[in-house]
Amino acid sequence: MLERMNQALDHLEARLDQEVDMADVARIAAVSEYHFRRLFSALAGMPLPVYVRRRRMTLAGAEVLAGELTLLDVAVRYGYGSGEAFARAFRSVHGIGPGEARRTGAVLTAQPRMSFRVVVEGSTAMRYRIVEKEPFRVVGRKARVPLVHDGINAAAEAHLESLDTQAIVRMKQLSDREPAGILSAVVHLSDSREDGAEVDYWIGAATGPEAAAEERDACDELDSPAVLDSLDVPAGTWAVFDNHGPYPSALQELWRDIFTHWFPSNPYVSRPGPELLLTQPVESGTETDSQLWIPVERRRGSTEA
Repeated sequence: MLERMNQALDHLEARLDQEVDMADVARIAAVSEYHFRRLFSALAGMPLPVYVRRRRMTLAGAEVLAGELTLLDVAVRYGYGSGEAFARAFRSVHGIGPGEARRTGAVLTAQPRMSFRVVVEGSTAMRYRIVEKEPFRVVGRKARVPLVHDGINAAAEAHLESLDTQAIVRMKQLSDREPAGILSAVVHLSDSREDGAEVDYWIGAATGPEAAAEERDACDELDSPAVLDSLDVPAGTWAVFDNHGPYPSALQELWRDIFTHWFPSNPYVSRPGPELLLTQPVESGTETDSQLWIPVERRRGSTEA
């Protein structure tokens, strides 16, 4: 799969001076455009549009410094309809405008051309199983928090601590299917998996539509607002990973390894859906058992094992 990803990036690189059809790029990688964007973001640590803009501005920066074309010609060559739009994109990458760069010969920022390769790091095995699930609901409370790749996520911790006893007891009562118990769910709002990208973070329980409806009816009878919100999750395939190690570093490393090692080595791609985590909250650095559920589907063209 990494070979196909690199072929797709070669195709993209050859078209930086024209409009790029990302669907064509994804087809070379043998995945959908959605999967290509998510996989690229996980492997590269930046969203695909950011990489494309940085690469275009790297090439454009060299032409600006060369001085052989007018700034407007450079702007048009790299797909910008006006000098103002080009100047904004140029400044976002290099920190100065193209006119200033040409006058002063300032130092510019280069985004290297990217390629992916397999790096063998130790011999730790990743334990997982594939589960088919019927539609279900996550019933609980949500908050919008930033992604944090290293260390404690203070916003997520604050959301957990804000839950009242009534809500926690009700979640435990509603939990009636895997993953059983109080869980967290991360819903990505964009293709970006960069540090700081916003996600919807749920604390809740997996239950059926009937239980969620009963919850609403009970609240209506009491003439009170709904105690819990609900997130509908359609039927699908999940890769379930077991993990043991210090919290939260072991989990953060597992999340990283799934997207950088497991997906490229297995006939699956990620699909839309919440990523579910079942773990026992402990003090930072304390070891704990966890279970991570990632929504997946078989990669197009793969054969059954």
